[in-house]
Amino acid sequence: MKKLILMFTLLLFTFAAFAQGVVALMNRSGDFFDTLTAGKFEAATTFFDPSLQAQVKAEHLQGLWEKLNAQMGKYESAEIIQSKTEGEFFVVVVEGKFEKDTQRFVLAFNKAEKMVGFYLQPKAAATAYTLPAYADTANIKQTEVKIKGTKNDLVGMLTTPKTGSNFPVVILVHGSGPGDMDQSVGAVKPFKDIALGLAAKGIASIRYVKRTLVFPQEYTGAFTVKEEVTNDVLAAINLSKTIPEINKKQIYVFGLSLGGMLAPRIATLAPDLKGIILAAAPARKFTDLIIDQNKYMFGLANDTTQATKERFDKGLAMIETTRLNKLGNIKPDSLILSLPASYWVDLNTYDQVATAKKLSQRIMIIQGGMDFQVSEADYKLWSTALAKKSNVNLKFYPELNHLLTPQTEKGTADQYKNPANVAETFINDLSTWIKAGK
Repeated sequence: MKKLILMFTLLLFTFAAFAQGVVALMNRSGDFFDTLTAGKFEAATTFFDPSLQAQVKAEHLQGLWEKLNAQMGKYESAEIIQSKTEGEFFVVVVEGKFEKDTQRFVLAFNKAEKMVGFYLQPKAAATAYTLPAYADTANIKQTEVKIKGTKNDLVGMLTTPKTGSNFPVVILVHGSGPGDMDQSVGAVKPFKDIALGLAAKGIASIRYVKRTLVFPQEYTGAFTVKEEVTNDVLAAINLSKTIPEINKKQIYVFGLSLGGMLAPRIATLAPDLKGIILAAAPARKFTDLIIDQNKYMFGLANDTTQATKERFDKGLAMIETTRLNKLGNIKPDSLILSLPASYWVDLNTYDQVATAKKLSQRIMIIQGGMDFQVSEADYKLWSTALAKKSNVNLKFYPELNHLLTPQTEKGTADQYKNPANVAETFINDLSTWIKAGK
């Protein structure tokens, strides 16, 4: 089966009305391309709604697929780079990778999870990541590493200055959803920027592919963030202790979004950590965050029709079902908004702020004012609880968004289509803070 890479948009979900089926629709997109690759064009049409089946026949798909392979070489893989709602439909943008080139496809699904649209996106619409100006690549060394798992290992990247030793090291921890080692979202790669920026300042880092991206089959039953996140972070911390160039007394964990929320828990599990960095970290429950995100997007849509309002209210009611503090009669693997009940109970019984207050390790908390995914309200909660602690440093960046790139407005996930880099001011502040801990 060809690998389909799922990229996260927002924190967990796009819009409440489709929240419960997002993962299923993304998986159907992958299955569709697998079917085309296998040459089963008649079977591929079964993914279509009857209206699309009437327009696009098996022979049309075969002709298109053979033409693409002739022009761009053999098909290799597909990557979901965007997902969004368009009225009653859910739209997925997939970048197909061929031997010689790439091609973007747009797939539109109805509520019955049948495709009602399938077309090629013009090449001009694509954008590409660009290296930040502060990336001194001539003096940076990148070495592939393995993050050990109980079933499967993960591919990771150790980034260090080309010369020297005794470097502090930062373990980079993903936000919600599947993610590659760069935490790529569209044309933005925040973890790659941070790794290169820190290396230019004499600080090493380890980043790796998130397990849910490459081994999704491991997450079909009951699980929690332990299996999704923390086990691999602890393995990366242990790995860093075996690397000769690393200062074993200067190991930090940098968590973005969900990763930041979990950083205090990670620090309790790894008490020899020097410190943790919480970037755009939720201080509230995830349910509150998802509701805020959906209200924000609903407001931007400016659709005041009664039908849309009813659909939105129904979506909010679905989100409210995630406020589980115990399983009771619910089975641990029962899906609630595409995640098992065990996952929600674990998150809802975890108090990240209270956990952070008990820590003696160094803590840095940062938040962007242009972040529409985690708000300033969360930053204020962190500040109220921790600002007076001597081991805590807080900083608010009015111009930064959720991925720590400068923006002029909050906007939507569309901003991630445009190449942008993590702000150099933040890279400088982070490196200065880390070095001050020696």
